Amino acid sequence: MSDRTIPAPAPGGRPLSALPKAHLHLHMEAALTPQRTARVAAAGGIVLTTVDLERDFSTFARAYLELVQLFGAHESLRMLFDEIADEAVADGVRYVELGVSPAFYAEPYGSSDAAMEAMIAAGEAATARTGVVFGMMVTVDRTLPLEAALADAALAAGFAGRGVVSLGLANDERGHPAGVFAEAFSLAKAAGLKSTPHGGELEGPESVVECLDLLGADRVQHGVRAVEDAALLVRLAASAVALDVCPTSNVLLGVAPDLAAHPLPALLDAGVRVTLNADDPHFFGVSLLDEYELCRTALGLSDATLAGIAAESIRQSALPPAEREAVLAEIAGWLASDPEEIPHV
Repeated sequence: MSDRTIPAPAPGGRPLSALPKAHLHLHMEAALTPQRTARVAAAGGIVLTTVDLERDFSTFARAYLELVQLFGAHESLRMLFDEIADEAVADGVRYVELGVSPAFYAEPYGSSDAAMEAMIAAGEAATARTGVVFGMMVTVDRTLPLEAALADAALAAGFAGRGVVSLGLANDERGHPAGVFAEAFSLAKAAGLKSTPHGGELEGPESVVECLDLLGADRVQHGVRAVEDAALLVRLAASAVALDVCPTSNVLLGVAPDLAAHPLPALLDAGVRVTLNADDPHFFGVSLLDEYELCRTALGLSDATLAGIAAESIRQSALPPAEREAVLAEIAGWLASDPEEIPHV
């Protein structure tokens, strides 16, 4: 069951909980809204400190590492995946691509490989119970040496086709350019994994260009500062690359001054492919459904635009082709339906 009261649709608006969607930019340790994280912490006898982000990424990064202590045991890991899946069901999410860092858990699980096995098993169990499909995005920490990135990429490649679908790149962009990790991403792409680095969040459009040119990005996590470069917008609009956008995260970490000034509408107007995501619900206090609701109420996005974003998220997912087509048909049905006739989930 959800802990949240799902808002009623705006007049003439269809209930967004009934809109099928994928969640493609979500970090494992902070994947739960605060109430759900508190349940997992209480079950493990762990007390978490309250963090004031102060629109500061460095404070956020330090606070994030505290959450790692929650998931060093199989029981808490399984509980985490169950809670993520339950939240996904409430939000209308069919597929979750979860950013994971098995190296964080090499000690409690015995090795990074064993930690990866445990995460995949927890995801499979949650899928069997709820139907929500998980794909794992092994995430490189760009503040660590290349050797660590190569180890992450080798691990990800070893699990390609067995639950891992992509290689990500996260943490502070400032002073840690994407190009340093080209060898790691080349290894991952050779194994058939998607390249899904962060870029264009704390650094400008040149960071997005690096992701495209040096890492062969299939999607860029965030990427919103591409809006500062007209030529880059044209390039993105002509490509199959999507930006996995997280509006509330961008506001709370100072990337955008407020939601009304967020570049999402400009990206859409330029024809860039975008998906909506919650990034780190534990810190930002919003679920994916909340992000869709905010984009409707604060940015004025229509049901047709929101359905298009949801459809893009499904097209960009690692769902099997037949399942993707079936969900896309459901999205079309949602948009074609009378708003008053769609039941609330």
